[in-house]
Amino acid sequence: MLSQTHTPVTRATNSELRLILVDDHTLFREGLARLLEAESGLRLVGHFSSAAEALAKIDLQTIDVVLLDFDLGETHGMQFLSVAQQRGFRGRVLMVTAGMSNADALGVMQAGASGIFLKHNAPNSLIEAIRHVAAGEPWIDSRGLDSLVGAASSKGKPQISSELSKREHSVLKGVLEGFTNKEIGVQLGISESYVKAVMQQLFGKTGVRTRSQLVRVALEKHLE
Repeated sequence: MLSQTHTPVTRATNSELRLILVDDHTLFREGLARLLEAESGLRLVGHFSSAAEALAKIDLQTIDVVLLDFDLGETHGMQFLSVAQQRGFRGRVLMVTAGMSNADALGVMQAGASGIFLKHNAPNSLIEAIRHVAAGEPWIDSRGLDSLVGAASSKGKPQISSELSKREHSVLKGVLEGFTNKEIGVQLGISESYVKAVMQQLFGKTGVRTRSQLVRVALEKHLE
């Protein structure tokens, strides 16, 4: 398939999120590109059919979020994640896919993806997912979450520096389900500042620094 790259005419501003889209299905890619170009605050700087083209783009420009399909025909999204990590890519990667196996879903999250978005969802949900991952918040589609927990459960529980308290366990589960600190607080009947304090305790106990990394810890412990 011939690759096709499209660059919008409008210039990016400092407040805009810079995106690239990687998908080998031309109709889907071009349709999604038009949607993204019409959205205020988003700047699509290119769309590509292969991981190699996308990797060349992130070498040349600062990209905030990569929308990446898992199945790219002759290759798959894991190749992009692996090489991008080796090259020090500092942006976020949101998998936008029709579906993947349990093992693959867990694998992409462990490889550095910030979330999984399934293509059957509404376009406005994708815009929300993009903004979440750009802000450092994980995003996992509810069906994808079932796959991740199933895959993690088959691997057994890893050890962390110390056992989690009941409150820490509840907050970590809320992070896994994609809720914000405020939403977790409402669910648990505690203040947002208390949730933030528990989050700091979780960072210390698990040895991670970001919410996305906490998601991986939660998956690997297969919280129920």
